[in-house]
Amino acid sequence: GKAANPTYEQVCTGSTGHAESLRISYDPKVITYRDLLHVFFTVHDPTTLNRQGADVGTQYRSAIFYHGDDQKKIAEEIIKEVNAAHIWKAPIVTELTALSTFYPAEDYHANYYNSHPEQSYCKIVIEPKVLKFREKFKNLLKGSTSSAGADASPATVAKTDEEWRKQLSPEQYRVLRQKDTERPFTGKYWNMFEPGTYVCAACGQELFTADTKFDAGCGWPSFYKSIAKDHIIEKEDDTLGMRRIEVLCARCGSHLGHVFPDGPKPTGLRYCINSASLGFVKK
Repeated sequence: GKAANPTYEQVCTGSTGHAESLRISYDPKVITYRDLLHVFFTVHDPTTLNRQGADVGTQYRSAIFYHGDDQKKIAEEIIKEVNAAHIWKAPIVTELTALSTFYPAEDYHANYYNSHPEQSYCKIVIEPKVLKFREKFKNLLKGSTSSAGADASPATVAKTDEEWRKQLSPEQYRVLRQKDTERPFTGKYWNMFEPGTYVCAACGQELFTADTKFDAGCGWPSFYKSIAKDHIIEKEDDTLGMRRIEVLCARCGSHLGHVFPDGPKPTGLRYCINSASLGFVKK
């Protein structure tokens, strides 16, 4: 591209000449460059010029930035093989260019799918590719017993305190990681009743559905049951001189709120949750 150290927003305009790409470190004793290219030409469409699905622009072009003549030669050979096998209906238009400079994107892009598995784009666009990859190339996965029905997201999300601080807003960090409580009637979701699913703002774990939400008059989002028992953790909380039951996200351990025995039927429970702990995926 033309600009040095471009931001993600600049690249998104399509005017800098850069391509959104991944830098892959690998051990050729474990997996070959040829294997990596077979994955590359399977999990994306290499026949659409300056486009991937609904994303259009030169930044979305199919490209291989090779290191040295050997990698270039192997890439050219595999392109011929894939074209000859008619794996795709149209000819491959993947650009082959020697690597010049790779600019890492901002930190919040890192591990994005695992951190936001319930985000709409991740569910609709990325997850099918992940499952396709896990099934098609399960023989290449280390210790894999995966199948197309396997869960593509990790059972737990563990990050350092510094990583949480970078990912979360100051208020989210105070609530989710330091067990603070937002002021009542100030949060984003306390009086919102749109259909959809509420997820953990830290890791994307599904927590509550909108049809279990009710107006408790307390100023915080309130639900009479969680989406699944194993998606949350309930533990005794003796802070502030009170005996309460704290609610935590089972995937990342983040603080969500508390549960009280004064809710409506059929459970009689009131999960009193901070808006700052939640994200929302519209139905």
